[in-house]
Amino acid sequence: MIAEALRSPAARLHLRPTAFIDAPFGYDGQALRLAGGLIWFSAVEAIVADGGRRPASALVPVAELDAFIEALPGDHPARARALIERITAPRAALTLGDRTVRLDQPQAMAILNLTPDSFSDGGRIADAAEGADRAVAMAADGAAIIDIGGESTRPGAQPVWEGDEIARVVPLIERLRLSGIALSIDTRKAAVMAAALGAGAHMVNDVSALLWDPRSAAVVAGSAVPVVLMHHKGTPETMQAEARYADPLIEVYEWLEQRVAAVEATGVPRARILVDPGIGFGKQLRHSLAILNGLSLFHGLGCGIVLGASRKRLVGALANEAPVEARLGGSLAIALLGASQGAQLLRVHDVFETVQALRVWRGLRDAALTPG
Repeated sequence: MIAEALRSPAARLHLRPTAFIDAPFGYDGQALRLAGGLIWFSAVEAIVADGGRRPASALVPVAELDAFIEALPGDHPARARALIERITAPRAALTLGDRTVRLDQPQAMAILNLTPDSFSDGGRIADAAEGADRAVAMAADGAAIIDIGGESTRPGAQPVWEGDEIARVVPLIERLRLSGIALSIDTRKAAVMAAALGAGAHMVNDVSALLWDPRSAAVVAGSAVPVVLMHHKGTPETMQAEARYADPLIEVYEWLEQRVAAVEATGVPRARILVDPGIGFGKQLRHSLAILNGLSLFHGLGCGIVLGASRKRLVGALANEAPVEARLGGSLAIALLGASQGAQLLRVHDVFETVQALRVWRGLRDAALTPG
């Protein structure tokens, strides 16, 4: 059925690791390690995508993968092997200043906004001194990276002039420059990226995937820093009006696949590229849920995965319209879902609680992976 569906000229094969198991012991040849991390899978979901439809899909046990791949028509065996290699290859650690952030386990990426209008924490940080205190506290709570933003990109938000954005973020980054804390700049503007990196930031997180500003790819490539490419539709002002998909999981994956290739072509190695499916950015609730449930598909890109769903509207929508300040439980549920599907960086507001949840999750994994 898969082979027949792949004979269509427009058909593409996707492989999603699934059937996760506690440990590989005693299952030689029946399980593979996911992205060099703490998770093992015993099957893949083979999906044929063709013009917004899925004409065929099948669960293929790892033990039968070689035979399955050999039976595929045309050039599809080569793609399948490349996908398996990317799914299983360890992700390179991120070198961020004096810090090394390993991607063989889930870690917290703390959100620190210096904005008056961000949906959750807008207006809470008065100045650079207060922001520095908050960053140090987040790092002490276990955040691996502090993600600093000076422009809200929530639905409906208006653009901020780059000079104002620089004035918001650079003084804080300069204060933290010698702190030993790994710092990311959350911006879509090349001038802000350059100013932040010059002030001491170590990484770029761009909600536009380097598309909003045509100069941004050159800044990232020339600075030799890691970059997060996030899927989006439209701009913050228009994105919810453009939330239309035939198959959100496949469409977001293929969009990111194209962006990774394009950014790689500018001189940024894939090892320095991370991807974020953009939960809530140009997506209705059902779209975000489909992406979350199929999150492990994105390992086929061979990049670290960043998941940002902390306190977002989907938590309220699923939890009796809970307000932003009452969405901790739902945010933790999504963080642990992401960890269980191999997401390496969880972008969150509630650092202490998320890190505690991840430590318990890690303890359970360590126990399962300890031969006894």
